[in-house]
Amino acid sequence: MKRAAAFSFLFLVMVSPALAQDKAPVTLKSILLAQLRSTHNKKEWFVPVSVALDGVNVEQAKWSDGKGNHSIGQLAYHLLFWNTQELAKLKGEKPAAFSGNNEETFNNFDEKAWKETVQKLDQVLSDMEKAIEAMDEAKLKTLANEIAHTGTHNAYHIGQIVVLRRQQGSWDPEKGVK
Repeated sequence: MKRAAAFSFLFLVMVSPALAQDKAPVTLKSILLAQLRSTHNKKEWFVPVSVALDGVNVEQAKWSDGKGNHSIGQLAYHLLFWNTQELAKLKGEKPAAFSGNNEETFNNFDEKAWKETVQKLDQVLSDMEKAIEAMDEAKLKTLANEIAHTGTHNAYHIGQIVVLRRQQGSWDPEKGVK
């Protein structure tokens, strides 16, 4: 038994440095990208928006629980609005005009444009990741807090989408939330 334990310890000591060399160092950029990707299309601890919206039809998107809560479509439009604003900032562009009334960012959901909204959201999230990948460290440091909050904001609303899908009976628990 002692021999096996000693062999295991020796093996780990010899192999650990080799394994550590295969991992890229953790950087501010890698952390922020991991956060955004986990809310976009990389399933990890929770469901990303790509999974949360997958298969949602127009009827499901406009469904409301009747208690004054937003619909899936309204939440998706809200995410599209704010991520588009953030993308403009990341690219050094002026974000679209905003009245300051956050409710307006939910209320422009158009059921005729549901599929387009989902596609645009996916594209904006991809473009955000590309902008961050290309960003130099100095600029990244100035925007890091805002980028991190964007990921948190996305995760919050994705959770709401999953809850709504569960309420309406359109959620497949095999997709990540049982």
